[in-house]
Amino acid sequence: MRTAQSRQKSYADVRRRDLEFEVGDKVFLKVAPMKGVLRFRCKGKLSQRFIGLFEILERVGQVAYQLALPRVLSGVHNVFHVSMLRLYIYDPSHVIDFKPLRLDKGLNYEEEPVQIVDREVKTLRNREIALVKVLWRNHQLEEVTWEREEKMMSKYPQLLRGRLCDVV
Repeated sequence: MRTAQSRQKSYADVRRRDLEFEVGDKVFLKVAPMKGVLRFRCKGKLSQRFIGLFEILERVGQVAYQLALPRVLSGVHNVFHVSMLRLYIYDPSHVIDFKPLRLDKGLNYEEEPVQIVDREVKTLRNREIALVKVLWRNHQLEEVTWEREEKMMSKYPQLLRGRLCDVV
């Protein structure tokens, strides 16, 4: 019996991690879906596995932590086992740079090109199509799009005038 227990313990110890957090760390809270139970405003198997970004207020015992929960979760006890927490590792790409949009009366905004990043000529059978890679206002560099050059020339001539001198 002891050999079977030690074998099972060695199997379990392979996956086990000793987790410890510091006061002030930011963590995600695991909300496992349970059939028929609506907790943390999440329901169903396609709901999120982890919610929020909560700060650890204090350590309660060896394996429990008290979290700063928002008012929305006031009905939930704020002390959780360490296995329900996942450490948040800061990444600058997680910060959203908010720039206000100019909206018209119909709550619409017009996309405005900022810069032409690249130019390319595509050959389709016996026809050549000139394309330009456009960076748009309120978008990041990863969100550039390829547009037809004649369309951009007719709609935004001031944008292409300076760029065409560099390309030709």
